[in-house]
Amino acid sequence: MAVTTAAPPSTARRHRIAVIPCRWGASRFPGKPLAQLGDKPLLWHVHQRCLEAERLDGVVVATDDERIEEVCHRLGIECMRTGEHLTGTDRVAECAERLPADAYINVQGDEPFISPTAIDAVSQAMEHLAPRALAVNAYTELDDASAVLDHNVVKVVVDAEHNALMFSRQPIPYPRGDRPRYLRQLGLYGFTRTALDTFRRLPQGPLERAEGVEMLRFIEHGHDVRMLGVADDGLAVDTPEDLARAGTLLRTHTGRAIARFS
Repeated sequence: MAVTTAAPPSTARRHRIAVIPCRWGASRFPGKPLAQLGDKPLLWHVHQRCLEAERLDGVVVATDDERIEEVCHRLGIECMRTGEHLTGTDRVAECAERLPADAYINVQGDEPFISPTAIDAVSQAMEHLAPRALAVNAYTELDDASAVLDHNVVKVVVDAEHNALMFSRQPIPYPRGDRPRYLRQLGLYGFTRTALDTFRRLPQGPLERAEGVEMLRFIEHGHDVRMLGVADDGLAVDTPEDLARAGTLLRTHTGRAIARFS
């Protein structure tokens, strides 16, 4: 396979930039960003989805691991080396200090089928952010009962203004009466530089530490997180079992594409 070497990320100011935070040491799946999906590493697929979006001016992988950095350079993917961080958003915030942009779209490195249209929707929503809101966070409706119960799937409840009230790995709201509408938070956030600076200054609260959901940091300190409904039926890869399911989904998508052009 032919390879190219990526230049360091440009420091010229951009309008909207996607940052894909990738770390090696995920407790449930060490080395996940470089796990093979088809014939490419997982992070490559996420990068491709970002390239298919129309409202971005660049895509950068942010990592603290030399192995991930080396693969990015070999594949011609812009990559920035960072320090160690508690969350992906902290890593994006460090990148923002060196990469000037009007907005930063945080695309999780384990969403190989994330919708480019959803990425564009978050990018566009950044142009209409209310003064109290420090982030745009995409969500989609959950119809699968097993996903509602899955602690790897983060659920969110929203208020009448479409701001997040609470995130949890537990099924929320509790279905005491009629079956409620369950919403899944996607790993797709939008921030300004000011919001990222605020995020880094805020201490982790008890809810964020308990749930392991970084957007709770804003909520615990009284800031709004604007929730944006999008269409996305992708698959987050949290475990090796998820990677196997992603491989089946990839083969299905590839087969359909071949059928369309044959």
